[in-house]
Amino acid sequence: MSFSATEEFDDRPRTTPAVQWLIGINVLIYFLQVTLVGTADMERWLGFEAHDLFRLQSGWTILTHMFVHASLLHLVGNMVMLWVFGPRVERAWGSGAFVRYYVLCGLGGWLAHLLTAREYTLVGASAAIYGVMLAYAVRWPDDEFLLWFVVPVRAKWLVAGCVLVDLLLGVSSLNGGPGGGVAHFAHLGGLAAGWLYLHTPPAGFDLLHSPRVSSTPDVPDEPPRAIPRALPRQPRESRDRQETDEIVAKSKAAVAKRPAPAPAPSIAVRGRPSDDINSLLDKISRQGLDSLTSDERRLLEEASKRLRGSE
Repeated sequence: MSFSATEEFDDRPRTTPAVQWLIGINVLIYFLQVTLVGTADMERWLGFEAHDLFRLQSGWTILTHMFVHASLLHLVGNMVMLWVFGPRVERAWGSGAFVRYYVLCGLGGWLAHLLTAREYTLVGASAAIYGVMLAYAVRWPDDEFLLWFVVPVRAKWLVAGCVLVDLLLGVSSLNGGPGGGVAHFAHLGGLAAGWLYLHTPPAGFDLLHSPRVSSTPDVPDEPPRAIPRALPRQPRESRDRQETDEIVAKSKAAVAKRPAPAPAPSIAVRGRPSDDINSLLDKISRQGLDSLTSDERRLLEEASKRLRGSE
């Protein structure tokens, strides 16, 4: 077994808190088993035996059998499967929901063992691991894995193959054939408990069909920024009238600042009233210079000479 071909590569760690704790507890108990206690005594203290069902010791072995393993290969196989399938399921559900589901699948394996193979001592986390594999395959059925690092297989077919193998070996063990000594029906019991939980609303159904929102954001929130309030927009006619009023006001202000033109000096000719000269000038402006008579021309020339002489 190797990583999924569609595994999400990001900055997050490969393992998750609940998966780390479960692996750590299993490894610690196995370490104590091979160094201080011994395999036989550890299985007797923490493994479940059906004939001791009504003894006080069986009260905790219903749970503790999930953390005891018969051999190093048994331990490594289960922990590798938990490490491969567990983190993504835990990220999708949250640590609390993941641990509850894990324990429930383990209890499903215990119940199946109690009903089918009472003569064996039940140890191992295989039933809980099978439940985790089922949750992964139901939620991400088309993810591919490399079986034995060579054969690509999708998650849904991997789980289906495990079910088929355990079913065949379990039936064979009941008839004295190969597969004895392994709790195959406990594996199937873990799968059955997981399937029932996942398809029982609202708990499991919501976990499958409603993505969980993580309490810790992947991207840190930006500090709040003040957004200016937009002023209400005026109608177009009102805006045009306001612009026209501003243009008229500016024009009036410019005209008010402009100096008034000095009045044209009236031409006064000695011996003649200035009104005669002004009337001649008005006549020129209206009819042109050719409209003047000879007397009017002479009068205008005299006035012009006198004006130049006074300057």
